[in-house]
Amino acid sequence: MSPRPLNGASEHTTSTHVPAQDLHTPQASRFVWSLPLLLFVLCTPLWLGVWEPSLFLSLNALFEPVHATFWAGLSLLGNAWGVLGVTAPLLVWAPRQMWAWLCAAPFAIVFARVGKALIESPRPAAVIDNAQMRIVGEKLELVSMPSGHTLTAFAVASAIYFSLPSDRRWRHGWLFVLAAGTGLSRIAVGAHWPADVAVGACLGLLAGLLGNRLLSRMHARHLQPRAWSLRAVALLVTAAAYPLATEGLDFAEALAVQYVLVGVIGLALVAFVRKNLQHHSLTGHG
Repeated sequence: MSPRPLNGASEHTTSTHVPAQDLHTPQASRFVWSLPLLLFVLCTPLWLGVWEPSLFLSLNALFEPVHATFWAGLSLLGNAWGVLGVTAPLLVWAPRQMWAWLCAAPFAIVFARVGKALIESPRPAAVIDNAQMRIVGEKLELVSMPSGHTLTAFAVASAIYFSLPSDRRWRHGWLFVLAAGTGLSRIAVGAHWPADVAVGACLGLLAGLLGNRLLSRMHARHLQPRAWSLRAVALLVTAAAYPLATEGLDFAEALAVQYVLVGVIGLALVAFVRKNLQHHSLTGHG
């Protein structure tokens, strides 16, 4: 019996034969592609600084009653090592979605690096009397625009979201809630202006859409547990455990969350190895 083509609902097949086809991803509509630009235009007053610094100070003060660990944990969703820890289970249960955000990552990196190189804007701590604001973690003063953490979080969220079958996406809108939380955390810890967060979200959304275009060009064999490429991703996830376990990546307040992510990585890798062994036994001697 020939295996079914790999798509969003059949990526866990254990057959040795992989269909000779690419990972066809449902293409986003023109309206969806216009969303990054539309959001950028709607946020014009923010990136023009019309309401600053009062808007930043108001939001920073509004978020102050919430414990620093909460905001530090949300910020981890915009850190590359943190994202690898959070998404480690996708290696086993949804490799297509793992590849989706990995395909978006290069675009996110380029957007963040180019943006920060071209726009040398000071961060809030360099402009505002620090006694008026809450700062969590290291005091940052340079290269504010765009927020790299927000850009990363929205790139991951949109890449995963748009890699899903169209009829399943509505159940995963919470991905953007988490991404928005990451953006707000950057204001809460005193690291970014609201404008940085807004622009980061727009660029992250675009990176996720571009990542899905790249995903659609990948061969379906990369979803197989024994594919060299997926095993390489597993090694990358393994590598993420070290900095998560030994360093305060962005904030000392996030160490407890980092230790949890190390546990998530460990469980995911055990499941990944078991899946490889099961695949080997089902195919005889591979």
